[in-house]
Amino acid sequence: MHPALVPAVSGERIERHGLSCYVAGEGPPLLLLHSVNAAASAAEVRPLFEHWRATRTVFAPDLPGYGYSERTDRAYTPRLMTDALHAVAALARERCGPQPLDALAVSLGCEFLARAAAEQPAHWGRLALVSPTGFMGRRAWRKAPGTTRGLPALHRVLANPRWAQALFNGLTKPPVVRYFLRRTWGGPNIDTAMADYAILTARQPGARHAPLHFLSAGLFSADIHTVYDALQQPVWVSHGVRGDFTDYRGLEGWRARPNWRITVYPTGALPYFEREADFNAELAHFLAQPSVPAAAVA
Repeated sequence: MHPALVPAVSGERIERHGLSCYVAGEGPPLLLLHSVNAAASAAEVRPLFEHWRATRTVFAPDLPGYGYSERTDRAYTPRLMTDALHAVAALARERCGPQPLDALAVSLGCEFLARAAAEQPAHWGRLALVSPTGFMGRRAWRKAPGTTRGLPALHRVLANPRWAQALFNGLTKPPVVRYFLRRTWGGPNIDTAMADYAILTARQPGARHAPLHFLSAGLFSADIHTVYDALQQPVWVSHGVRGDFTDYRGLEGWRARPNWRITVYPTGALPYFEREADFNAELAHFLAQPSVPAAAVA
């Protein structure tokens, strides 16, 4: 028996074509997107969701393969994830009208958000990228459009039905989940509610399928620097200085761009958990800026 999944955040939950999205609040739309890992879900953006629902219509999807969204055995790719964001943007337009959708994404979710915003720029407003992937080291990721860093042979090994479930169960045991969260936080003071939800969501039927594509790099884009280059919207990057996600040497190429700004927090990879008031104040300031940079209007 699998323990029943419970909602990750408050508010209404909408399901369309296998995609689940939490919605709450009133006002201009704001999308909040979780990261991708072995046990991801909208629970990763819970503090932001509960704060911003007071002044915004907040949308927090579970990406395909996670949370309440469909978890079938299929190819989990950047294309699938990006199309899910286009679907959420359409939902936001239904609820809030045609105004651009401001959005915040975490870690690998930033790559999908950037691709969606580059593909349909009129639908997307200000973009907040928390600990975004694609900037580790100095390597340039400008391969052919739509290509990934996936290792199909590795995925075949990981997904072998003889051991795939046992492998995934081992990766998502409670002590292992907490270990990886301590590495994300860069210390022992992790959010216990988020840890508990990660353990719960990893025990749902089909939970292994998307993570095994993640572990074999199939969800990382090999053209992501070209995608980031294409962004005309205002972009705010934030990251921490503790834990596993602190190498942002690759950001140097974007630091001087007029529509990009960067904030470094004395935290782990999820600064809004540790410095919630400071983070939300800076996010509010960012969201109050014009949604189209002056350089793009000129």
